Amino acid sequence: MTASVPEARELLAGARSVLVLTGAGVSAESGVPTFRGRDGLWRTHRPEEIATPEAFARDPRLVWEWYGWRRERVGRCRPNAGHHALAGWALERGVTGGPGVTLVTQNVDGLHEAAAREAAGVGDPAPALPVELHGSLFRIRCTRCAHRASDRSPVDAASEASLPRCPACGALLRPNVVWFGEALDPGVLERAFAAADRAEVCMVVGTSGLVHPAASLPLATLRAGGSVIEVNPDPTPITGLARYTLRGGSATLLPELLASRS
Repeated sequence: MTASVPEARELLAGARSVLVLTGAGVSAESGVPTFRGRDGLWRTHRPEEIATPEAFARDPRLVWEWYGWRRERVGRCRPNAGHHALAGWALERGVTGGPGVTLVTQNVDGLHEAAAREAAGVGDPAPALPVELHGSLFRIRCTRCAHRASDRSPVDAASEASLPRCPACGALLRPNVVWFGEALDPGVLERAFAAADRAEVCMVVGTSGLVHPAASLPLATLRAGGSVIEVNPDPTPITGLARYTLRGGSATLLPELLASRS
């Protein structure tokens, strides 16, 4: 049902464990482009044509050119008030021993991590770092060996010879994101569903509720006897399952919802 912020805040305050699932909506107010829909064409290609293992095998230069362009655009975006509210709240809970918070995101823009590191300062950002279901634009992995790393450097896609190469074995590097046709990392998925199973509240923020397996996380919390809070401007398939629904943007609602009342 549609609820007031105080009702939802009281439910969160009484929960010993909380899962927060975020989608593209939480980054919309940071100006992160979706690269989909009517404006989703890049040159003459759609993401579904580029973000695949087959496309990378066929033309890695083209794929890296697109990801370099995305990195450049997304890298100019900064965490908004919703990111900061979630990071500060998760860190506060982690430091005070309050209800545990696990943040799980479908986004690959790195903004939750940036907000966590900004909120922690010289401290440990771990309690606010997200479980990234679909990876990150700013991480790379080797196509041959186990090498993985964070990476925000510009991409030189002038030729295949100039593409990023593994420092360990010399093979091509690729963006560490989940492409169309690829399965999610089993370890990452296991962490997310373990958090959903133990959560007394699953708060779903800015996601359509259409993309699985992420959309199944609130269902896992419900099956375990927990409750769902939805924060979204529009109705979704999750709305009918939510105990409380807050209508509006996350950058506006989350700071109010998660502000300390001590």
